[in-house]
Amino acid sequence: MTNAKRVLVTGGTRGIGAAIARALLEVGCEVIVTGTSPDGKPPERCAYRACDFADPAALEAFASEVANLGLAGLVNNAGMNKVGPLVEYDAADFARIQQVNVMAPFRLCQAVVPGMRRRQFGRIVNITSVFGIVSKAGRAAYSASKFGLFGLSRALAIEVASDNVLVNCLAPGFVETDLTRRMLGQQGIAEMITRIPLGRLARPEEIARYVRFLVSEDNTYMTGQTLVVDGGFTCG
Repeated sequence: MTNAKRVLVTGGTRGIGAAIARALLEVGCEVIVTGTSPDGKPPERCAYRACDFADPAALEAFASEVANLGLAGLVNNAGMNKVGPLVEYDAADFARIQQVNVMAPFRLCQAVVPGMRRRQFGRIVNITSVFGIVSKAGRAAYSASKFGLFGLSRALAIEVASDNVLVNCLAPGFVETDLTRRMLGQQGIAEMITRIPLGRLARPEEIARYVRFLVSEDNTYMTGQTLVVDGGFTCG
């Protein structure tokens, strides 16, 4: 990827998002990352924009800004999750997850696509999850959002393919991040590792390398697909 390529990575201050940002910097990209805090700390050499995607007004203002950034790449990585039984799930929490996990990528895609089409180059990667391929009790809201993001990506890929704008999803499995440790706990992680054929969690840097390929000029023909990087978890 050439030095001229500007890429936005949402949720890029930690975990997978920060690893993606660093991987793109390594190949000469100009990287902008988002976080929810006004004083968020991006990876070194990344620009930073604060936006809480759960706030519709903030999202709309940010989408308007993004439309004028001249982006060659967009990585929709920001997301949220809350586990709970469907019949007990709070409707406001369900709506908030869809707002962050689906509406935000939708609006940012709308913002960047016109410019990408004019320039006849664009790469969009939407980070989904293995729970957008399989699911589990208590994950109805999260799976709904990730299955939805997959559908959005496939439809958009068809719309923009003739303009050399490629749209793909990457579905990580279980990754060594603070979020994973908080959601599963040590016992949960130990149990999960027994279900992963490779016998370990992924490292954020491993996920980032696949995203880097999807965003790059090396990806010339893959679009509308979901690349599953899960150590074999969904094979069983």
